[in-house]
Amino acid sequence: MRYRQLGSSDLRVSEISLGSWLTYGGGVPRERAEACIAKAFEVGITFFDTANVYAGGRAEELLGEALAGRPRDSYVLATKLYFPMPDGGRGLSREQIFAQLDASLARLRTDYVDLYQCHRYDWETPLEETMEALTEVVRQGKVRYLGFSEWPVEKIREATEMAGVERFVSSQPQYSMLWRGPERDVIPYCREHGISQIVWSPLAQGILTGKYRPGEAPPPDSRAASPAMNAFMAKASDRALLERVQRLRPLADELGVTMAQLALAWVLREPNVASAIVGASRPEQVADNAAASGIELDAETLRRIDEILGPSVAWEGPASSRGLS
Repeated sequence: MRYRQLGSSDLRVSEISLGSWLTYGGGVPRERAEACIAKAFEVGITFFDTANVYAGGRAEELLGEALAGRPRDSYVLATKLYFPMPDGGRGLSREQIFAQLDASLARLRTDYVDLYQCHRYDWETPLEETMEALTEVVRQGKVRYLGFSEWPVEKIREATEMAGVERFVSSQPQYSMLWRGPERDVIPYCREHGISQIVWSPLAQGILTGKYRPGEAPPPDSRAASPAMNAFMAKASDRALLERVQRLRPLADELGVTMAQLALAWVLREPNVASAIVGASRPEQVADNAAASGIELDAETLRRIDEILGPSVAWEGPASSRGLS
């Protein structure tokens, strides 16, 4: 496993990180979730990403219990707030930042999180109020660094230029071979301002693993086949898209890597990406994904990927409405 600096912070994070959207505390049995977390440490993954809203708080609870016996400095822990919680709390107001952070810390069984992220932009709360409250929790020692997910670049710029507040060190966008929107403005701006990307859905909800084949039913152990985890999986039935993805298989075979490793290596080719978040329901998936760290793709391989995927690549429109990840 290789590690990268997270923006302007002093955090070093594993190139592959383990997330918990729709899985831990939700669609994956507890024993397997704990086995996945144990395997993550075994293969060098030290960065764990979650959110208060995942499984209504149960993802944080499970992660907190699984990490409780490990030295606190042996892993980097990130969580988020914004989306509605079962108690009705939502948004990025001062009141919600204080309340939701304390609730997350209790569920995670820790005194602080290394990275606290605004899960989306809150158009109903003044940005000054949000940034001042986030600055307070950093200076109280409850949070080490700040990040955001799926913010428009004009609001990233506004927060960066605000005086007297803590700076963001990370951005969490959707980014993959199939969704390249962040390359238009978010990545260029962040590159110039000490902000790294921690990308979600680098495998396009599993589509880039090649497990979904055109004209065939989803594998019984896949997300698309699980009522608890098949949200936002419409593309898993897009025959034209699946046919193009299958054309990546010979390329992966030539390189001696799995389809998942090819997709993750593609994301990590971007220097501004510090880590790619993967979800896993089995320990062997964790190990396979972790092996993508260190795989380098040459210019000809990247050209062939672009040629194969071509019309299936999305560049336009915000990803902010695409789920909770």
